[in-house]
Amino acid sequence: MYRRRAFAVAFAVVTFDQVTKALAVAYLEGHAPVPLLGTWLQLSFARNPGAAFSVGTGMTWVFSAFAVVVSVLLVRTARAVTHAGWAVALGATLGGALGNLCDRVLRDPGPLRGHVVDFIALPNYPLFNIADSALVCAAAVMVLLSLRGIEMRS
Repeated sequence: MYRRRAFAVAFAVVTFDQVTKALAVAYLEGHAPVPLLGTWLQLSFARNPGAAFSVGTGMTWVFSAFAVVVSVLLVRTARAVTHAGWAVALGATLGGALGNLCDRVLRDPGPLRGHVVDFIALPNYPLFNIADSALVCAAAVMVLLSLRGIEMRS
């Protein structure tokens, strides 16, 4: 039961991530930032060849391989989860990893070297996307579950 929930969350994250990235490419690339809440929240556009904060820009293939390994481990772990909160957190982590992996595999300049599309802008913070948001939110949920002593498997 919880395995299905984890995979449903992962599917939703990947779908929302890829749809919003396609919209960003279509409507934001080559244009000025679009303010949504003044300067506090804007839509902008960048292609990131590295990881968070553009770290490791020449190592895209390493991040791709890492995402594949993490995704396989998350799928295996999700099969045994017995708590709804952990299922959601694992699903969001899997969805975030797969969302950015799709970019690395399918986008230019080529397979396993593709640049990740980032388009959400906050003040004094690097651009990010839905997959990145899912990863951060999942990590926060995992920390809260751990602090409350809730185990992944009962």
